[in-house]
Amino acid sequence: MVDWEEERVLVTGGAGFIGSFLTEELHSRGADVVVADKFTKGHGRIAHLADEVEIRPTDLTTHKGCIEATEGIDHVFHLAASVGGIHFIQRENIGGLTPSVLMNQHLLEAARINDIDRFLFASSACIYRQQHDNLNQFSEDQAIPANPHSTYGWAKVLGEVACDAYHEDSDIKTGSARIFNAYGPRENLDPDSSHVIPSLCRKAIEAEDGGSIELFGDGTQERGFIYVTDLVDGLIEMMEAKVDGEPLNIGNAKEVVSMNQLAEKIIKISGKDLSIEHDLSMPTGTDKYAADTTKMDEALDWEPSVALDDGLERVYEYAEDELEGTKQTAVADGGD
Repeated sequence: MVDWEEERVLVTGGAGFIGSFLTEELHSRGADVVVADKFTKGHGRIAHLADEVEIRPTDLTTHKGCIEATEGIDHVFHLAASVGGIHFIQRENIGGLTPSVLMNQHLLEAARINDIDRFLFASSACIYRQQHDNLNQFSEDQAIPANPHSTYGWAKVLGEVACDAYHEDSDIKTGSARIFNAYGPRENLDPDSSHVIPSLCRKAIEAEDGGSIELFGDGTQERGFIYVTDLVDGLIEMMEAKVDGEPLNIGNAKEVVSMNQLAEKIIKISGKDLSIEHDLSMPTGTDKYAADTTKMDEALDWEPSVALDDGLERVYEYAEDELEGTKQTAVADGGD
């Protein structure tokens, strides 16, 4: 158990989607929080905490930046990565590999040099290879042999290997949280790079009543989604109880839906009469991504609590507010 009121905690990527919620929660628990990020878009999601946490604008792809970021720190939550939706992770590109690998390696070495106690790495379900067993509920041992479908997944595999090595060869307690399909407010709404839930919410909001929204593939792909505040609680629980070098799935096995079902739920929230169209030429990802949470249930005194329907309503309301604000700004600036 960690008494967070006595600890100085670094959150890399703390201005991002998950990182901002994690920063908020750690701050609420009394931790002295430091956020290291490039802040290319300003303080954004943590602007309301700018006077409450320490901000360290840092290039974490460099050794120098990671040394500076970890000075005086007790524990590290490493969330920073090159990330995006299916458009991004499907491409075999060094942009999804090199920056993340550099950050992972430099940050672990800096943690060793600066005597960090605990280090939790945000890994991903994307490390798992495609399965065709009509189940696709991945358990931790199915990551071997490694064969992820993207450079993003390979970056996470390499990060996990490095975490295990530093756990074995140094005094750092490390863990790798394999995150399954997190969603919530504050996600990116850019149609070219957003994840599926904010993307579908945007499509429903912008569609005319009586129109349609488009899905990639035939809509039978399934995902198990975890709401962002549930995920944050799980990450903190894992930092407290499961930093033994081994990876652990963090997800919600009770909230598995097909993309067709997901779209239907979002259409219902919109209150519009919308149909679903399918683009079979677009990438669809793995048939099903859901976490086998057997080890998670055994290791952590915690389970997700936010129902998918409730979480989707919150995301839809957030997306409406954001898009309306963008529209008003465009009008004020003279845009169409």
